[in-house]
Amino acid sequence: MELQKLQRAIIDGLEDVKAQDIKVFNTTHLTSLFDRVVVASGTSNRQTKALANSVREKVKEAGGDIISTEGEEIGEWVLVDCGDAVVHILQPALRQYYNLEEVWGDKPVRVKLQKPNMFGGASVTADEDEDEEDAPEVKRPARKTTRKH
Repeated sequence: MELQKLQRAIIDGLEDVKAQDIKVFNTTHLTSLFDRVVVASGTSNRQTKALANSVREKVKEAGGDIISTEGEEIGEWVLVDCGDAVVHILQPALRQYYNLEEVWGDKPVRVKLQKPNMFGGASVTADEDEDEEDAPEVKRPARKTTRKH
């Protein structure tokens, strides 16, 4: 399965169940076992299990294969191995403790994420590009202030 399509299916599965703080990292320079690591948070054991199930369903619908799933018995940290991408779904305390972003996160991938609008219905795009480039550092222009003497 094409990597971009797999990545999109994973993100769609996570967003369908309202995963929090979704991050995607390019790992091709770190390991030959997989090309992407996706890290997301769920607020409860029930949600992390539902997120893993949603990812599996979306990947299968898109024509991908699921190699294995680990951690669903307890649900605090569920790992879904999608072959070229590995998805880690953790509760916030475990995510902070294990800090997977430090291990895998030196090459973030910009992806389009959906943010619910304030009315709860339609979604709007959060990021611009979905590509394999490293996310550029965003520099904001200095604020001009006027001084009163």
